[in-house]
Amino acid sequence: MRQKLSLITLGVDNFERSVDFFEKLGWKKSPRSMGDLALFPLGGMTLALYPRQELARDVTVPYQPSAFCGITIAYNARSEAEVDEVIGQVGQLGATIVKQPGKVFWGGYSGYFRDLDGYYFEVAFNPFWEMDQNDNLIL
Repeated sequence: MRQKLSLITLGVDNFERSVDFFEKLGWKKSPRSMGDLALFPLGGMTLALYPRQELARDVTVPYQPSAFCGITIAYNARSEAEVDEVIGQVGQLGATIVKQPGKVFWGGYSGYFRDLDGYYFEVAFNPFWEMDQNDNLIL
Protein backbone atom coordinates (compact mmCIF):
# COMPACT_ATOMS: atom_id res chain seq x y z
CA MET A 1 0.00 0.00 0.00
CA ARG A 2 1.31 3.42 -0.91
CA GLN A 3 1.84 5.93 1.92
CA LYS A 4 -1.02 8.14 0.77
CA LEU A 5 -4.51 8.99 1.94
CA SER A 6 -6.88 10.48 -0.57
CA LEU A 7 -10.28 10.67 1.12
CA ILE A 8 -11.58 11.17 4.66
CA THR A 9 -15.31 10.54 5.03
CA LEU A 10 -17.16 11.92 8.04
CA GLY A 11 -20.52 10.43 8.90
CA VAL A 12 -22.85 13.31 9.71
CA ASP A 13 -26.19 13.49 11.54
CA ASN A 14 -27.78 16.27 9.47
CA PHE A 15 -26.33 16.32 5.96
CA GLU A 16 -27.62 19.74 4.86
CA ARG A 17 -26.58 21.41 8.12
CA SER A 18 -23.08 19.95 7.89
CA VAL A 19 -22.60 20.98 4.26
CA ASP A 20 -23.80 24.48 5.14
CA PHE A 21 -21.27 24.67 8.01
CA PHE A 22 -18.29 23.95 5.75
CA GLU A 23 -19.58 26.17 2.95
CA LYS A 24 -19.94 29.06 5.41
CA LEU A 25 -16.27 28.52 6.28
CA GLY A 26 -15.58 29.31 2.63
CA TRP A 27 -14.95 25.73 1.51
CA LYS A 28 -16.06 24.95 -2.04
CA LYS A 29 -17.96 21.75 -2.76
CA SER A 30 -16.84 19.78 -5.79
CA PRO A 31 -19.25 19.55 -8.73
CA ARG A 32 -18.78 15.77 -8.44
CA SER A 33 -20.75 15.87 -5.18
CA MET A 34 -24.09 14.12 -5.56
CA GLY A 35 -27.21 13.45 -3.52
CA ASP A 36 -26.15 12.78 0.05
CA LEU A 37 -22.39 12.79 -0.68
CA ALA A 38 -20.59 16.14 -0.43
CA LEU A 39 -16.98 16.30 -1.57
CA PHE A 40 -14.64 19.12 -0.55
CA PRO A 41 -11.24 19.07 -2.32
CA LEU A 42 -8.42 19.83 0.13
CA GLY A 43 -5.42 20.15 -2.19
CA GLY A 44 -4.44 16.54 -2.77
CA MET A 45 -6.99 15.06 -0.38
CA THR A 46 -10.76 15.21 -0.19
CA LEU A 47 -13.11 15.55 2.75
CA ALA A 48 -16.40 13.74 2.19
CA LEU A 49 -19.61 14.17 4.18
CA TYR A 50 -22.13 11.34 4.16
CA PRO A 51 -25.06 10.49 6.45
CA ARG A 52 -23.68 8.74 9.55
CA GLN A 53 -26.12 5.82 9.60
CA GLU A 54 -25.62 5.22 5.87
CA LEU A 55 -21.86 5.20 6.38
CA ALA A 56 -22.18 2.63 9.18
CA ARG A 57 -24.37 0.53 6.89
CA ASP A 58 -21.74 0.76 4.12
CA VAL A 59 -19.02 -0.35 6.54
CA THR A 60 -21.40 -3.13 7.72
CA VAL A 61 -21.21 -2.19 11.41
CA PRO A 62 -23.99 -1.11 13.76
CA TYR A 63 -24.27 2.63 14.35
CA GLN A 64 -23.15 3.30 17.94
CA PRO A 65 -22.50 6.90 19.03
CA SER A 66 -19.58 7.53 21.39
CA ALA A 67 -18.19 10.53 23.27
CA PHE A 68 -14.72 10.36 21.69
CA CYS A 69 -13.75 8.17 18.78
CA GLY A 70 -9.99 8.66 19.19
CA ILE A 71 -9.38 10.78 16.09
CA THR A 72 -8.86 14.46 15.50
CA ILE A 73 -8.55 16.39 12.26
CA ALA A 74 -6.02 19.21 12.13
CA TYR A 75 -5.94 22.49 10.27
CA ASN A 76 -2.45 23.98 10.27
CA ALA A 77 -2.53 27.76 10.36
CA ARG A 78 0.24 30.10 9.23
CA SER A 79 0.18 32.15 12.47
CA GLU A 80 -1.23 32.36 15.98
CA ALA A 81 -3.54 35.13 14.75
CA GLU A 82 -4.97 32.78 12.12
CA VAL A 83 -5.66 30.18 14.83
CA ASP A 84 -7.63 32.78 16.80
CA GLU A 85 -9.49 33.89 13.66
CA VAL A 86 -10.53 30.35 12.66
CA ILE A 87 -11.63 29.41 16.19
CA GLY A 88 -13.72 32.59 16.33
CA GLN A 89 -15.27 31.89 12.93
CA VAL A 90 -16.28 28.30 13.68
CA GLY A 91 -17.72 29.37 17.04
CA GLN A 92 -19.97 31.85 15.25
CA LEU A 93 -21.13 29.06 12.93
CA GLY A 94 -22.27 26.89 15.83
CA ALA A 95 -19.24 24.70 16.52
CA THR A 96 -18.41 24.03 20.18
CA ILE A 97 -15.07 25.47 21.26
CA VAL A 98 -13.56 22.65 23.32
CA LYS A 99 -10.19 24.25 24.03
CA GLN A 100 -9.53 27.95 23.63
CA PRO A 101 -6.38 28.76 21.63
CA GLY A 102 -3.19 29.10 23.61
CA LYS A 103 0.45 28.12 23.89
CA VAL A 104 0.90 24.35 24.11
CA PHE A 105 3.50 22.02 25.63
CA TRP A 106 5.16 21.21 22.29
CA GLY A 107 5.99 24.86 21.59
CA GLY A 108 3.18 25.82 19.27
CA TYR A 109 -0.22 27.45 19.61
CA SER A 110 -3.52 25.63 19.17
CA GLY A 111 -7.16 25.24 20.07
CA TYR A 112 -9.85 22.63 19.46
CA PHE A 113 -13.45 22.74 18.33
CA ARG A 114 -16.14 20.10 17.89
CA ASP A 115 -18.10 20.49 14.66
CA LEU A 116 -21.85 20.10 14.34
CA ASP A 117 -21.55 16.30 14.16
CA GLY A 118 -19.17 15.88 17.09
CA TYR A 119 -15.85 15.60 15.23
CA TYR A 120 -12.87 17.21 16.92
CA PHE A 121 -10.74 19.61 14.90
CA GLU A 122 -7.46 21.08 16.06
CA VAL A 123 -6.50 24.48 14.70
CA ALA A 124 -2.76 24.83 15.24
CA PHE A 125 0.25 26.95 14.42
CA ASN A 126 3.48 24.96 14.58
CA PRO A 127 6.52 27.25 14.34
CA PHE A 128 8.74 24.20 13.70
CA TRP A 129 6.97 23.03 10.52
CA GLU A 130 7.15 24.64 7.12
CA MET A 131 4.37 24.85 4.55
CA ASP A 132 4.86 25.28 0.83
CA GLN A 133 3.09 27.86 -1.35
CA ASN A 134 0.07 25.52 -1.57
CA ASP A 135 -0.22 25.17 2.23
CA ASN A 136 1.08 21.57 2.15
CA LEU A 137 3.25 20.55 5.08
CA ILE A 138 6.92 20.02 4.33
CA LEU A 139 7.99 17.18 6.64
